[in-house]
Amino acid sequence: MNRTGLIVALALALVVGLLFGIFPELDLKLASVFYDAPTRSFPLKSNTLAAIARDGAMWIAWAFAIPAIISLLVKLARPDRPLLTSGRTIVFLLLTLILSAGVLTNLTFKSYWGRPRPVTVTQFNGDQAFVPWWDPRGTCARNCSFFSGEGATAFWTYAPAALAPPAWRPLAYAAATVFGVTTSLLRMAFGGHFFTDVAIAGLVTFLVVWLAHGYIFRWPRTRLSDERIDAALTRLAWPGYRLRQRWLGHEVGPAPSV
Repeated sequence: MNRTGLIVALALALVVGLLFGIFPELDLKLASVFYDAPTRSFPLKSNTLAAIARDGAMWIAWAFAIPAIISLLVKLARPDRPLLTSGRTIVFLLLTLILSAGVLTNLTFKSYWGRPRPVTVTQFNGDQAFVPWWDPRGTCARNCSFFSGEGATAFWTYAPAALAPPAWRPLAYAAATVFGVTTSLLRMAFGGHFFTDVAIAGLVTFLVVWLAHGYIFRWPRTRLSDERIDAALTRLAWPGYRLRQRWLGHEVGPAPSV
C-alpha cells in the first residue's frame, strides 16, 4: 500500500475511463467474446462448474473476513475480555469490505446507476438499450450493472493481502489480483457485467483499501491503536453486558476506564 500502487491505480482508472468513455463499443466487443450468437445466450451462465466457481469465489473472499467478524461479535458479547485479534485489523477489514462491496456498490451505484447488464441489452438478445459506463440514464430499475459487487468483493482481498508479513506481501497482492481478475472474467462470461463494470470495481476497491490502510496504519496524524479500539468497543458494549449480568443476578460495575 505505497504511493507507487496508488499512482498505478489512478493511471489505470484514467486510461480505462477515457478509453471506454470515448469508445464505448469496446465494452460490447469484449462482452461478445463470451456470447454465442447461434443460441443467443452466454453459454457459461448455464455451466454448473462455472456456477460453483462463482459461488466459491465469494465464500473465499468472505472467509478472510470471518475471523474479524467473530472477534467483534465476541467482544460485543463479552466486553470484559480483550479482543481476540488486533483491533486495527478488525476495523480495517470490516470497514473496507462494507464500503467497497456494500455501500459504494449495492447501496449507491447499483441502485441509482441504471446501466443494463450485458445479458439484457439488445445486442445480446435483450430488450434494453446499451449505455456506456459513465451514463446513469439506462433503463435498468434495480440491481444494475455498474459497478460489479462481486468484482468489488473479489478485489477486496487486497485488504487482507496488505496485512500479510512484508516478505509475503508482494505474493499476496499478486494472488489478490489474480483472484479478482478471474472472478471478474466469470461475471463477464455469465453476461452479468461489462468490462468497465468489473475494472472500475477493482480500481475503486483498491482506492478504498489504500486510503483506509493509510488512515488506520500509516499516517501519523490519523493512525489508530489497538488499545484505543479495544477500549472504545468495551465502552460501547458495556451497558448491554451490564444489563445481561444483572438479569442473571451478577452485579458488575461501570465500564473500566482506560
